[in-house]
Amino acid sequence: MPVSPITVPDAAQRRALTVRELCDSFARTAAQRDRDGGSPKAERDLLRASGLLAMSVPEAYGGDGASWQETLAVAREIARVDSSVAHLFAFHHLLLATTRLFGRPAQWQPWFEATVRQRWFWGNALNPLDERTVSTPHDGWREFNGRKSFCSGALDSDMLIASAIQPGADKLVIAAVPTSRGGITVFQDWDNMGQRQTDSGSVAFEGVRVEEAEILSDPGPLSTPFASLRPLLAQLVLANLYLGLAEGAIAEATHYTRTQTRRWYTSPAESASEDLYILAHYGEFHVGLEGARLLTDRAATLFDAAWARDVALTEAERGEVAVAVATAKVAAGRVGLDLTSRMFEVCGARATTAALRFDRYWRNLRVHTLHDPIDYKLRELGDWRLNARHPKPSFYS
Repeated sequence: MPVSPITVPDAAQRRALTVRELCDSFARTAAQRDRDGGSPKAERDLLRASGLLAMSVPEAYGGDGASWQETLAVAREIARVDSSVAHLFAFHHLLLATTRLFGRPAQWQPWFEATVRQRWFWGNALNPLDERTVSTPHDGWREFNGRKSFCSGALDSDMLIASAIQPGADKLVIAAVPTSRGGITVFQDWDNMGQRQTDSGSVAFEGVRVEEAEILSDPGPLSTPFASLRPLLAQLVLANLYLGLAEGAIAEATHYTRTQTRRWYTSPAESASEDLYILAHYGEFHVGLEGARLLTDRAATLFDAAWARDVALTEAERGEVAVAVATAKVAAGRVGLDLTSRMFEVCGARATTAALRFDRYWRNLRVHTLHDPIDYKLRELGDWRLNARHPKPSFYS
């Protein structure tokens, strides 16, 4: 009898299996960890061991060479069960991309290789609106002093992207430094109502020596259309996290409605899942999610095309991506906030029990969607629609 050939899963299939296993693990403890807060150390270590931190690193430097659409799809899938861990994963890749966009190949190539080889996790201390950290130039190096807030993923990170202001200079000084460097203190002081395990507390810099080779100044922050893709990637990360949260919420609601929700006593339907009003709510949820998903996927496709253009990217091409990303972010945020609030209307009063913590979907989205005001995003989109002016590059557009 002939022996059937053994089918070996390809890289994409192995990755999908890994992501599914991770999500199953994260889902089992997500509600309790939301209650507890603190740092998801065990979950971060699972990500380290999974190899997914090398996902966006080009194959030439030992990584998977995944597209941004593929990388952010993984972030979205994780966000369905645990948006805090998804935030950390996605920001890690955003910070790696920051070195590529703002720095020289002689800088980011070794960092990429070390990230793969040593399973580095990158953390954030780049908050352009927090100007309390100052860079003082010396001969061949700089000294950072001050404090930064909203430093997602800084705790338990191996490398930090940090920013500082230099008195008299217009641009931020941005550097990549080891988190363990002398003078850097990462505080575990994040205790917000949502995104409770993103390690988004503060970082202090006290006489931190930063070498010139660690400064990302060539081409530097937002200095070219290609370098100006950085804020668009950040906004696209957020859109995918919003969408993942909404998808997770509707999955929870769907299961609960089918198995637990009781029909209202005046309903002519035999069960809650046949109630006309409940069906109408789910229809609205579906339409909203499908629209946000299509917009987000389209924005990711355009972003990948712009990334492939590299330094040949033009201002107009970058502007088209900015419009697409902003549109997706607004849609995903609005749909997500609506769905995560109204999910209780299809689940009923019993779904508000604290043990389920279904409210975490809304809390996580509400915290995240305040990253930058939606009103200003809409103003930029209105200016594009009415006056054909692309959003001006900034750290938020």
